[in-house]
Amino acid sequence: MKHYMDTRLLIFLIAFLISDSAAAQNFVKYVDPLIGTAPATTVSALRHSAGTEQKGQTFPAVGYPFGMTLWTPETRTTEAKCVPPYYYDDTKITGFRGSHWMSGSCTQEYGTISVMPFVSALPDTISRTPASGYSHRNERSSPYYYSVLLNDPGILAEITATRRSGFLRFTYPGNNGNCIFIRVNSDEKQGKVWYDSERNEIAGFNPVHRIYQGWGQPAGFSGYFVFRFSRQFEIIPGDGGRQFIILCFKDGNDIMVRAGSSFTSIDAARRNLEKEIPGWDFEFIMNETEAEWNKTLGKIDVKSGSDEDKIKFYTALYHCYLLPRVASDCDGSYQGFAEDTLIHKAEGFDYYDDFSMWDTYRALHPLLTILEPEKTLHMVKSLVLKAKQGGWMPIFPMWANYSAAMIGDHVNTMISDAYIKGIDDFDTETAYRYMRQNAFETPDRKQYADGKGRRALPGYLKYGYIPLEDSVWDAFHKREQVSRTLEYAFDDYALAQTAKKLGKTEDYELLMKRSKNYINVFDRETGYVRGRYADGSWIKPFDPNIKSSFICEGTAFQYTWYVPHDLPGLIKLMGGRKAFLNKLNEFFDEGYYWHGNETDQQAPFMFAMAGNPEKTQYWTKKINSEEYGTGPGGLTGNEDAGQMSAWYVCSMMGFYPVCPASGQYVITSPGFDEIKIQLPDNKYFTIKTLNRSDSSIYIKSAKINGKKLKNNFITHREITEGGTVEFRLHGNEL
Repeated sequence: MKHYMDTRLLIFLIAFLISDSAAAQNFVKYVDPLIGTAPATTVSALRHSAGTEQKGQTFPAVGYPFGMTLWTPETRTTEAKCVPPYYYDDTKITGFRGSHWMSGSCTQEYGTISVMPFVSALPDTISRTPASGYSHRNERSSPYYYSVLLNDPGILAEITATRRSGFLRFTYPGNNGNCIFIRVNSDEKQGKVWYDSERNEIAGFNPVHRIYQGWGQPAGFSGYFVFRFSRQFEIIPGDGGRQFIILCFKDGNDIMVRAGSSFTSIDAARRNLEKEIPGWDFEFIMNETEAEWNKTLGKIDVKSGSDEDKIKFYTALYHCYLLPRVASDCDGSYQGFAEDTLIHKAEGFDYYDDFSMWDTYRALHPLLTILEPEKTLHMVKSLVLKAKQGGWMPIFPMWANYSAAMIGDHVNTMISDAYIKGIDDFDTETAYRYMRQNAFETPDRKQYADGKGRRALPGYLKYGYIPLEDSVWDAFHKREQVSRTLEYAFDDYALAQTAKKLGKTEDYELLMKRSKNYINVFDRETGYVRGRYADGSWIKPFDPNIKSSFICEGTAFQYTWYVPHDLPGLIKLMGGRKAFLNKLNEFFDEGYYWHGNETDQQAPFMFAMAGNPEKTQYWTKKINSEEYGTGPGGLTGNEDAGQMSAWYVCSMMGFYPVCPASGQYVITSPGFDEIKIQLPDNKYFTIKTLNRSDSSIYIKSAKINGKKLKNNFITHREITEGGTVEFRLHGNEL
């Protein structure tokens, strides 16, 4: 019978490859969702012998772009912090999960239920989660379809999915007690699954709990699931309490499962399922989901380049479409934010949640303003609704709650970036009121402890920087005073741009003055940002190249470059352009730059901003080659909800948003001969690169719509109006 299963799998793969080759525009064939699921094997990781410590923390997600629930094979049964549901090096599969994992993060899984097929309800199976060995040779992963042959029972498991629903198909080797195990993945042993005899379905829920602020407390909602089956089943008694249920089927070796999900109720999960997967045609749903991904990925059409580069590029683009997630049901219903326990309805737009904003404001959200302006508008509307329901603009909103997981106030920046780019069909006055509140006011003690408001704002306003005495106990990161100062200075700049567009001149001038606060933590004597006490003295001893408590996830040298909004001011502090470039060259040449986290990812583009664009072109090509790879180990560090991938996508296209809310993108050498970006209203922005090769990497000339590009940047308006930018490359550094 195992021979039969292997043959069936082979036939399916051959059929897929035939249909794949026939597709005219098949972008999804270049996506490998397994990239980032194993210890890093990139050139950079191997050079530093750090591969075993670094993982992308991604998972092979199946479903729609920005899907509410994404389906995945599962090798870890926990929902614990920093543990994704799937690791490539694990040897056993424990189920197939409707996942809400924040891809590439170190947060937590939440509100999930898993399904696992097995053969025979033996006593030892009833007392534990069934698991099966598997071989990667018998595994196939794509954004719209996943399959694997489970070795132990010889079951072929297949998954496809829609935005809120999953479709699973299990082919058993024979009538040997074909069973399915359904489990609530609650580490708190909460939630329940039960049999609804009237509907002949299984339903379940898994309560969500908070981490960071309110750690361990109920989040006020659950993940809800409804399962329907293509064949009649009987319930096998077990001792799982209410945490699992076992079904067995008397007839048929092909068993299909349709699963609806929701964050509002069981009934909503049922309605979502009936809307999205009303019947039992697995191939039809799979083809629809494939078409959705081809349509989405096809918004950037690259020409030439190696297959390896295309795999890296389109996999990165796929990762850009996993978060934030749609959190509203098909009818627009969604769970209220924070203390608001009501069910609301989004009229005319999708409601989003899970914004890993410390990461994604940098490149992911600016990229989406180009590719997805309508969805960006929906995200902004969602954030404004969260502020109205919770009373404060969130900073890092996850699982429908406030958190102080990271530093900065970058929801502010994301909204400002969208607004100054013309994505403005939202309640701008209400948005500004809550954004301004974050920048000027501190909530009461209870609200602050719950995650509302900027951390350590009083000291920032009093001193123009956050002194070292001002520890931040009501946050996950307890200090990071210098990094907070730098990020607030940039956030003030971003908010100032919104104030200016709204005609709030007094606020604009005050915020722009505050945007210079980075100067207050820059030590002119050493040439680095440095911890500072309330009396103005600098911390001693001081080493800019070691991790310090006043720096967030990095070193003082890495954070010294975090002045994306005022490079002329930073250059002046460092003693002029020559001194600035000497220090920036030292930073890269001596290996202090760290691409595996976001702290200094704008630094390669600062060469061009300081008048040395060739170094930007050299380093971005090197980073793209050495920090990103193919295969499961193809990410050097955490994917961080799409930011690492957005960096790659932007730099390979030849432009990067160093300073969100400025409307400008710094240029570099593109990684393909032609890149065609699809815009709304049937417009395109095309990037052509002449004379590109491995050795020809420097920009000799650049034209936009036939006219010489005068600066080392292009504007958002130039991109979104459509047209062509043409780069001619040269082999020698000019």
